[in-house]
Amino acid sequence: MRRYINIMGNGHKKVSASALLLVATSTVMACSQPDTSVSNSTQTEPTLATKSAQIEQPQPQMMSVSANSGTGSTILQNVSATVYKDANCGCCKEWVGYAEGHGLSATAQDVTDLSLFKERYGVPQQMRSCHTTVTTNGYVFEGHVPAKYMAQFLANPPTDSIGLAVPSMPVGSPGMEYQDKFMPYKVMQLNKDGSTQVYAAIESPAQQM
Repeated sequence: MRRYINIMGNGHKKVSASALLLVATSTVMACSQPDTSVSNSTQTEPTLATKSAQIEQPQPQMMSVSANSGTGSTILQNVSATVYKDANCGCCKEWVGYAEGHGLSATAQDVTDLSLFKERYGVPQQMRSCHTTVTTNGYVFEGHVPAKYMAQFLANPPTDSIGLAVPSMPVGSPGMEYQDKFMPYKVMQLNKDGSTQVYAAIESPAQQM
């Protein structure tokens, strides 16, 4: 019986030693495995950031300067509005500065899906631009609308209208200034039934003042 116990004891020691060796080996192997989740994250994030930076890089003709932002005009001093825009839109920021320079009390709100707000406030697809401004009394001003026409519209809103729009981003419009370049454009009236009509035709920079 004593010999049997010794044999079992020795066997137990051998099993324990083997088990410890196996655990130690497994631990070393596990620690040496690359963390694929961290590695993939590290590789993916810079790639996405790089692509995003390339996509969002403004083209030369879209660069703007806030030449009109410090005019001291007060034609929008009693108007408050929320400006829905993309966080990376430079010309949107320029337009907000321009409008504030004319007295607008603006709250800029960065959103990920601008189309939701354009649909909510009734901006037709062909009238859309880079940002959507909504006043506290519900009127919509889409894109780079000159302060002059915002004030004119708000002073006497046409029947069944919901606001004004400057489609796309015309070079030379407020917030889209680039050197001395200017592209004639139209300020469009937006109506409740979805129709549009010309509110003002801008043929020169002087007409924006």
